[in-house]
Amino acid sequence: MSQSSAWPGKIMALLRAGNPAAAIAQIKVAPSVRELRALEKALVAAQLAGRWPDVDAAVADSVSALSGPRLHRSP
Repeated sequence: MSQSSAWPGKIMALLRAGNPAAAIAQIKVAPSVRELRALEKALVAAQLAGRWPDVDAAVADSVSALSGPRLHRSP
């Protein structure tokens, strides 16, 4: 059984509080693609996908950056 990360919930809280700039900053330093995919699912479930085009672009950019085989962050 895997544990779900609290990271997507924290980003959703920032967005619901009306702070997309802070959410984008956190998205740019996302821990992994798995958390970004969970954030995408949370945005769709909350019907917030598309509300902030900059947030959607930051998620897409981060997913593509972290998906590269040689692009990773050290712990």
